[in-house]
Amino acid sequence: MVTKRSGKAYYMISAVAQKYNIHPQTLRLYEREGLLKPSRTDGNTRLYSEEDLEQLETILSLTRDLGVNLAGVEIILNMRRKMEQMQNEVNEFMEYVKRELARGLGDWEQRLNTALVKSAPSDLVRTSSQAPSTASPPQPSTQEPARKRS
Repeated sequence: MVTKRSGKAYYMISAVAQKYNIHPQTLRLYEREGLLKPSRTDGNTRLYSEEDLEQLETILSLTRDLGVNLAGVEIILNMRRKMEQMQNEVNEFMEYVKRELARGLGDWEQRLNTALVKSAPSDLVRTSSQAPSTASPPQPSTQEPARKRS
């Protein structure tokens, strides 16, 4: 049975169990283990959302296809959640960097004009006429080193 709440479809435990060919007790076990968190009606009936069904499909794939036990499923799901969170943080940081670069390029010219030392780039590059003289290196001494007395 499908229930609609706030424009989203929710499924009762019997419909989910039948759709995925599992016993309702298995769904209750997954909830007890913290792997699924269905919402509840005022009458305490479990309602599974599309997101819950996606999570259930992942759990069933791990347990049925890969032979992962429930403790392993919990670890994998937690790692996936943390990886998604870290990816979101990286994406936010990249957006921040892009905004700062765009803003910084706008006042880069102003920063250059207020520099402490104003000089043209050609003043900072050494030309061949300014190259250091090629004096011959010092010659080694022809005297013998002093010997230690014993």
